[in-house]
Amino acid sequence: MVHISTKLTESNRLKKPMFSFEFYPPKTGQGVQNLYDRMDRMHALGPQFIDITWNAGGRLSNLTCEMVNVAQSVYGLETCMHLTCTGMPKEKVDEALKEAYKAGCTNILALRGDPPRENEKWEADPNGFRYAKDLVKHIRNTYGDYFDICVAGYPEGSEEDTPPELLLQHLKEKVDAGATFIITQMFYDVDIFLDWVQKCRDIGITVPIIPGIMPIHTYAAFMRRAKWTKCRIPPRWLELLEPVKNDDVAARQIGRDLVVEMCQKITDAGIYQLHFYTMNLATATRMVLEGLNLIPTLDQVHPPLPFRPSLGFNRKDENVRPIFWKHRKASYVQRTQDWDEFPNGRWGDSRSPAFGEVDSYGIGLRGSNESNIKLYGNPKSIRDIADTFVRYMNGKLSTLPWSESSITAEVDVIKDELTSLNLRGFLTINSQPAVNGAKSSDPIYGWGPRNGYVYQKSYLELFVSPEVLSDLITNVEHDPDMTYYAVDKAGNLKTNSPDHPNAVTWGVYPGKEIIQPTIVETISFLAWKDEAYRLGEDWAHCYDNGSVSRHLLQGIMDSWWLINIVDNDFHRSSAIFRLFDNLEVKNIDETLEVADHMKELTINGDDKPLVAVNGGTNGVLTNGKTNGVHANGETNGVVAN
Repeated sequence: MVHISTKLTESNRLKKPMFSFEFYPPKTGQGVQNLYDRMDRMHALGPQFIDITWNAGGRLSNLTCEMVNVAQSVYGLETCMHLTCTGMPKEKVDEALKEAYKAGCTNILALRGDPPRENEKWEADPNGFRYAKDLVKHIRNTYGDYFDICVAGYPEGSEEDTPPELLLQHLKEKVDAGATFIITQMFYDVDIFLDWVQKCRDIGITVPIIPGIMPIHTYAAFMRRAKWTKCRIPPRWLELLEPVKNDDVAARQIGRDLVVEMCQKITDAGIYQLHFYTMNLATATRMVLEGLNLIPTLDQVHPPLPFRPSLGFNRKDENVRPIFWKHRKASYVQRTQDWDEFPNGRWGDSRSPAFGEVDSYGIGLRGSNESNIKLYGNPKSIRDIADTFVRYMNGKLSTLPWSESSITAEVDVIKDELTSLNLRGFLTINSQPAVNGAKSSDPIYGWGPRNGYVYQKSYLELFVSPEVLSDLITNVEHDPDMTYYAVDKAGNLKTNSPDHPNAVTWGVYPGKEIIQPTIVETISFLAWKDEAYRLGEDWAHCYDNGSVSRHLLQGIMDSWWLINIVDNDFHRSSAIFRLFDNLEVKNIDETLEVADHMKELTINGDDKPLVAVNGGTNGVLTNGKTNGVHANGETNGVVAN
């Protein structure tokens, strides 16, 4: 259980600045997904926590609870949930607190809240709470010390023109009711803020006070927000910003310098915490953090595990995951959300209940058909698809259907080998290099406690044409240190792996058992298989039914095999790639042509197009049969066990 106030105390003890971000629920489903992606990226900036607002009147309350759950469980972000009295009967408050508890959220920002837009004055719900202090008391009485409770402070008064002395008294009452820290409304005059902090201390408010910082995105937004909150703008700020009010880039740059100067003055005064109102945007906030030199460098980031741990209520001790979801952490969390317990120390019986279905919301390919076509182009040959994978390897694409994030520095040492494989028609979707005793503090491979050593086995996962599958498996089986799993879309499995989990990443640390956080094993690979083929089909279905791209991609998903290979000798760095040296995927430059009479045909009764390639290879249909797998399920040279 992590309380924000504990982090604040440690920050003050070390006199080390820390910061946090505020986000609000978007109004559209696509906006929510875009924000999740942004929150995930902004995690790399190093916030100690985030908070998510509660809509005035509670109309987006369900979305707030959902976003808190996703932030905690999927993205591993310590989250503080806003909760207001506005439009909230006690039953709804209790429901929201229960959802926060179930999500593993241990921090609440208790607010009275603004009136709904249609109401001029705030009115208490007859079955709810009138003041924030009442909400604080209720949370304390119901949950004891489980929740850390934050309340709002107003250095320059409130919208309702309540006298400053009375506002301070109300703040004291909220703290006396059980609040453990304070976040202020935005301001730009540091002297006013520091004077207000002293007044708080003078009346006995001793809990940490975090200043609310609003970065300057544009001049118009800056003026609008300052007017709305009635905060004073220092004359020098206006003198500098007014001349560039029509130049957003210049206004953002000057605004960045002013806000950096303001934050520096705050930290120089001994207040080491900053809370940024991001407005769901990243650039202006990142610019301020860069100016303050607060963004951690690679060698300062020290993850506890190779994957970002979940902070979900029952997942906080989880420390083992299959490698297959390395680049799709959100779908892994969703597909295992109904598990009663999660692997800790070893992968064992916690695999039950089974993985969730792939047709659940959020599992498939993201984005609209139009956006995916723009991203991945209109492939007409295997070469075109391979070129898309190579663009991803070279950092020119930020995603692939099987990877929600950009290529990482971890694969730099094998990037040339991966590029070569893809250019030859072997479509790689996951990999890791061998690591033999890197320091746990290593900026690229390191994880876990200090003074330890980490290890990895070479791992490769890819789609393989059926015409080369047998030769590849033969090569693998000739090396006693290599193990593999190969599966087709129908679930026919080939393997030489023993029937128990194979750890492919582990760490050794002073005074601790060996930690084995990443594994390969049968049940999870078969569950991943369904998702991997589903993602390829989703990509195919971005294109019109009669299009070349649709037929090409669908044909690959229908006939190619998904294979993963582990080199169990972690001293070797490139042996896994030598398995492919004598293999060739033929005719990868052949352009697919779909005859008019074939565009509406189906395979095995499914509404899936037949695929035809001039010359016919690689599992795509020519004259009624394929060079790897017949449309009726028969095979040429590949035995479907």
